[in-house]
Amino acid sequence: MITPYDHQAMWSKAKVFLNRAMDNNPERSFDEQAFWAAASLELLGKAALARVSPLLIADPTEDGLNILIATGLIEGTAKFTSVTASTIFKRCQRAFRPFNAADAQRFADARNEYLHGSTVAFMALPPQAYWPRFWTLASILVNAQDHDIDELVGSTRVKVVESYLEQNSHNIEHRTESLIERAKQRINQYRAGTLPAKIQAEWRANPDLTAGLTYATTQGCPACGGIGELEGYDSSDMTYEYHFDGDVEDPVYATATVKVPSDYFSCPTCHLVLDRYELIQQAGLPETFEAFDDDPPEEAEYGND
Repeated sequence: MITPYDHQAMWSKAKVFLNRAMDNNPERSFDEQAFWAAASLELLGKAALARVSPLLIADPTEDGLNILIATGLIEGTAKFTSVTASTIFKRCQRAFRPFNAADAQRFADARNEYLHGSTVAFMALPPQAYWPRFWTLASILVNAQDHDIDELVGSTRVKVVESYLEQNSHNIEHRTESLIERAKQRINQYRAGTLPAKIQAEWRANPDLTAGLTYATTQGCPACGGIGELEGYDSSDMTYEYHFDGDVEDPVYATATVKVPSDYFSCPTCHLVLDRYELIQQAGLPETFEAFDDDPPEEAEYGND
């Protein structure tokens, strides 16, 4: 039996709702798509909070029944009710920066008007404005659960979501802040011994977060101050040094110093991962680094004509 506060069940339900939200016309009209998306946003918020503790979403009734259910002290078919969407979003704003509760509440208000009012509130905002705002909020809640967008919508729809996120001029700034703040939160919980057991097990399951690109160097982490690894694969900018043997005219071999664009950063301490150049740049990490290559590709017969 699935418990009513189970964060995985809420995550799965949000996925179902978003599949409906992303069904194109004529199967679903925009107002129906927007309704399912707004409903999924609240579920994503609940899942993110419940993953930390079910107590964060339990409605504290006078007899304490919901709190007892959330702690697992009471099982069975007892009714479980959660706090309001407004409370969910306010708690998400405090816990998962840079989530904006006021923006999220507008989606909830439009959903309520759609269900209970006399107008279709979603129609006040055209699709081209609705979806970038929605995905800006949803992506923060996805990151708060240590998931990626493709885990939510599937690989075939990732580009659709990314196209909406790119329309938000602050997307890279928000995404970088969200990733760094989540990494800080995780390591602080781990050090304080308050990281939930399930999350701790997930966190420990994959200690090697490196991408295995061609070149790498150590770099301080912007989240925890530990030593992370900056990686890149572009070797086009090389400065060759030629090595000779005695009186032989041609060089025997060459080595090279490579100026590598930064493509990926990971930290084994706090598990921060920045997997794009733009995120690395926004985080204030070096945009390029130097690496040594003792077996570089030949440079037009070592530079001789």
